[in-house]
Amino acid sequence: MDLLHVALTSISEDRADRFYVGLLGLRKTEPKILAAEIGRALFGVDRELTVINYSGGAAHFEVFVCGAAPTPVRRIEHACLAVENLPEFLRKCEDFQVEIIRVPKGKSQVTFIKDADGNLFEIKEKSAGHPEK
Repeated sequence: MDLLHVALTSISEDRADRFYVGLLGLRKTEPKILAAEIGRALFGVDRELTVINYSGGAAHFEVFVCGAAPTPVRRIEHACLAVENLPEFLRKCEDFQVEIIRVPKGKSQVTFIKDADGNLFEIKEKSAGHPEK
């Protein structure tokens, strides 16, 4: 089985660009419009939605631009990303003023970041011969 994409939301295209292109370094495709009837049938959203794809390597995010703040709820869904150098990546997150969440787990810690729209990303460092620690 292959994971083809992770679909998330953003309030604006600019916010999405800043995170996915600026911080994560992904390539952006031309935005497309999802017709209201499809959005209604699939997601219960009764209006057109702009959809932008950001990709690089094996990462592919499909971002729906909703134009309004999401309902404040506790979020569990997240994408997990493996980076080459965790400390360097987290410094870049600080430069971009991205929230970093570190939680102790036994003798190590779990690290998440949160984009401006509240989407969560677990961040791991790649290890030799294995994509995830």
